[in-house]
Amino acid sequence: MVDQVDKAQILVASNRGPVSFSVNADGSLDYRRGGGGLVSGLSSVAAETDTLWVCAALSDADRRAAAGAPDARLDKGGFDLGGMRVRMLDIPPDVFTSAYTSVANSTLWFVQHLLYDTPNKPAFGAEFRAQWADYRAYNAAFAEALLTGAADNARVAVQDYHLALVPRILRGRRPDLRIAHFSHTPWAPPEYFRLLPTDIGRELLEGMLGADHLGFLSRRWADAFLRCCETFLRSDVDWAKRTVEYGGRVIHVGVHPLGADADGLRERAAAPDVADRRTALRERVGDTLLVVRVDRTELSKNIVRGLEAYRELLATRPEWRGRVTHLAFAYPSRGDVPEYREYTEAVRRVAKEINDEFGTAEWTPLILEVNDDYPRSLAAYQLADVLLVNPIRDGMNLVAKEGPVLSHDGCALVLSTEAGAADELGADALLVNPYDVSETAEALHTGLAMSAAERRSRCDRLVESATAMPPQRWFAEQLRAIA
Repeated sequence: MVDQVDKAQILVASNRGPVSFSVNADGSLDYRRGGGGLVSGLSSVAAETDTLWVCAALSDADRRAAAGAPDARLDKGGFDLGGMRVRMLDIPPDVFTSAYTSVANSTLWFVQHLLYDTPNKPAFGAEFRAQWADYRAYNAAFAEALLTGAADNARVAVQDYHLALVPRILRGRRPDLRIAHFSHTPWAPPEYFRLLPTDIGRELLEGMLGADHLGFLSRRWADAFLRCCETFLRSDVDWAKRTVEYGGRVIHVGVHPLGADADGLRERAAAPDVADRRTALRERVGDTLLVVRVDRTELSKNIVRGLEAYRELLATRPEWRGRVTHLAFAYPSRGDVPEYREYTEAVRRVAKEINDEFGTAEWTPLILEVNDDYPRSLAAYQLADVLLVNPIRDGMNLVAKEGPVLSHDGCALVLSTEAGAADELGADALLVNPYDVSETAEALHTGLAMSAAERRSRCDRLVESATAMPPQRWFAEQLRAIA
């Protein structure tokens, strides 16, 4: 148990924490701080305030670190976390697998991103009900850790679809807490959300409505959530005030678009390893123009259609042959989900077909890299003439914001209308329907043919929009909403 004097005024809960562990050759534990907007924003607050961050152990090394720390408190286990207080929960592996892989990543993610091949999936039977019970148990474990660590009238910031049930559990046990829940994914409209079993859909909505404030990355996603509350809970929604009345309480719904951490990105991109990668990339592609994409091999990222658009560009605009190279960085994701393994193979297959069809002894039209290399990604941003971001559906998409920030000479942004980032960047991006391969091919042509001056001008405006809500401010704004 945590001593009374050690209880926190601010608590953060997320599946992935700010640190991950690995095992060295000699058997000792090594660890590294995480990256990304969530970690950046939360870490800045956590290190400077009376904050406890609760997360899950995601690997055997994580579990070993948690087991060796008093009360699973990593900051008390000899790890330098920059002043952060972190409790890492060792959820039983079978419970974690059901909650994380089967429910969160293979069901909720598919619903919110509209990914199901509905003639074949989903089918919710007894096996799924057992997995849902584990999802409940996973959320209950987080809630218990938060309750143990919370001071009187503490503020709790719960993150994302993995922990949708936590607010209601907390509300039932500690009405004094001020609770926020933030969704980093899109939210499905009622017409698609109803794919979920009726009782489970209600449980998700009611779980989140245990919060005082619900945050979304785009007004589109917030509106879809409000429509679901009207449709499935028959809740009173005040569209002018953007509130939901449910269970005798009024819950506020806000929009908080996460921006790029410009200072942190530029500092990291100035490191020697990035310069080395930049030199190597330029030597590899020569003086060709560069179309760049950086993604996880994630179904929603729409990589295959992006490759097909590049193929159509080369087929219909032969003047670009030999003059452009596509750098496609598609890093592995969710290899434990069969659909993702199949999709990765499709990416490899289409990339090979493009090179076989158009490549020459002097020119490789497409360079596909599937091994994760963050410095190389930063170097590619710096060199990009055109940045391709064409997701089927995305809560925000930080690549669309980070790429322009790091661009050396200005890049054109080809951006899907279905990315949350399109709300802010649409005026200066080349917007495309992510399903329209021909439109995307034409946008790639427009970006490549654009004058250097126009690319620079557009890019400057993109940077201004992309950095309007840096991670520190983004998270502080959510905390103010539950002050």
